[in-house]
Amino acid sequence: MTRHHRSPDPSPSSATAAIVPPILVALMQAFRGFFTAPVWDHVLVLVAGMVLTPGKRTVSAALRVMGLAQAGDFALYHHVLSQARWNSRAIARKVLTLILDRFLPGGPLVIGIDDTIERRRGAKIAARGIYGDPVRSSHSHFVKVGGLRWLSLMAMIPLPWTQRRWALPFLTILAPSQRHDETKGRRHKTLADWARQGILQVTRWLPNRLIIIVADSSFAAIELIAAVRRHVCFITRLRLDANLFEPPPPRRPGQRGRTPIRGRKLPKLTQVLVDPATVWTTIIMAEWYGGERCKLEVASATAIWYHSGMPPLPIRWVLVRDPAGIRKPQAFLCTDLTATPAAILGWFVYRWSMETTFQECREHLGVETQRQWSDLAIARATPALLGLFSLITLWAAEAKVAVFLHPRSAVWYTKQAATFSDAIAAVRRVLWDVPNLSISRKQPDIVKIPAAILERLIEVACYTT
Repeated sequence: MTRHHRSPDPSPSSATAAIVPPILVALMQAFRGFFTAPVWDHVLVLVAGMVLTPGKRTVSAALRVMGLAQAGDFALYHHVLSQARWNSRAIARKVLTLILDRFLPGGPLVIGIDDTIERRRGAKIAARGIYGDPVRSSHSHFVKVGGLRWLSLMAMIPLPWTQRRWALPFLTILAPSQRHDETKGRRHKTLADWARQGILQVTRWLPNRLIIIVADSSFAAIELIAAVRRHVCFITRLRLDANLFEPPPPRRPGQRGRTPIRGRKLPKLTQVLVDPATVWTTIIMAEWYGGERCKLEVASATAIWYHSGMPPLPIRWVLVRDPAGIRKPQAFLCTDLTATPAAILGWFVYRWSMETTFQECREHLGVETQRQWSDLAIARATPALLGLFSLITLWAAEAKVAVFLHPRSAVWYTKQAATFSDAIAAVRRVLWDVPNLSISRKQPDIVKIPAAILERLIEVACYTT
């Protein structure tokens, strides 16, 4: 049997080089060492195809847009996801390293963690389950949806072309349903279990970096926060009826019995909210709900959050109320007892970009349209598309691509800042550009496009839905 070694040479084969733009080969060279030479050729074709094709992100669609609709070895491209041996976790680490080197080489790193449901049906989608749909559900109406549950970790990164931080995915984990695990005879891991593993993995990748984890109320679990609080700063929502206590008193000399783990019980935050003695401080948030500037009143203190059977958790709680009375009071917690309320709220606001990223990936990268059926391909396809969101953002910052990055505006619509649709459009423009195009001497505004490229462009235009 022939063994293919992972060569550091990023050059593809001559056949692949004929259809893959040279600039993409250069942009992807950081990942060459993760694949064998034959798989590397197929990876380059698939990445180029996934960026260029509109609509559904299937392997077949990628091959069509690359001019390989008649390729007899099409099955080998499917094998990249279903059979080829490559380490997705090592690639996730590389993506995170590239993000930080480019956009945030130093300082605290804010990482958002959230789950999303990929709506998939079919008997071969073994890991699917029935979950509540957080997007379509409301306080009065609960909507269930069937599909795959993914846990995604995203770096909240400032970008040069916008004032808003983008959430760039780098590690996405499949959280199989409990029914699937019982069928396979495996111990079921909850979302909090997967979150703990993901967070601790990141801390091993970045042992000397201050990491701030921001999450919604789904991850406000004492056992999760207690497991990671010595490694990261954890910020999430806090229930207004949470059991809060003073720190335990110091042990007296000669005291008998167990050392207490908590002190006197404190009033619940619902009581603090209506207590006339509560001291409120006014702060101005540059960005709050709706991305608008907002005046808030906050109260904050430290406490021990405790529930029977769980480890005691030292936290700083922040109680927030809207002086205008438009929004309901909310509470947040932070494991860094020295953090200020303004800093805690500012970090938490960053996580709202995660919903935008999920939406952009569905709209522009075809998440939920892929059609893999094997377990390995399913576990790889969606994380690859989410990772592609980050790669396109990285490529949009390259000098050769950045010259084409600008907000798409019109007379009837003024767009203030570039979004992901502008970023992927700039990358596509560079990938479609053919080097050394022939220009007519008599009519300089006429460019001669090779027939094969023109045919691919026409097909994309005609079959866009």
